[in-house]
Amino acid sequence: MKRTLIIGASNNPERYAYKAAERLLAHGHEIELLGLRPDVIFEKTIDTERKAYEGLDTVTLYVGPQRQPEYYDYVISLKPKRVIFNPGTENAEFETLLLKNGIEAEEACTLVLLGTGQY
Repeated sequence: MKRTLIIGASNNPERYAYKAAERLLAHGHEIELLGLRPDVIFEKTIDTERKAYEGLDTVTLYVGPQRQPEYYDYVISLKPKRVIFNPGTENAEFETLLLKNGIEAEEACTLVLLGTGQY
């Protein structure tokens, strides 16, 4: 299973980040959550500080491109195998930085990938 960090995590069941957390867990993946407000969902803490998570396979983004620059160095420092740019988060500048650092950048929907067995 793939250990995944959700950036933009939310306690709002209407948000796609919440739905992604729910589905990742349902598919047996381990998750870490990073958001703007501390909370607990699915017995997992939404962290507000950027921790040095180890062993991440995937970072899935639920923050728009205008807010992503503050995460560039942080995500690269985590050394995930890939970063998923969910719809509305596409960012050519960040994707180029990731590729230069040996990290796969994928424009896709985490929910669709899970639903089609491609995650």
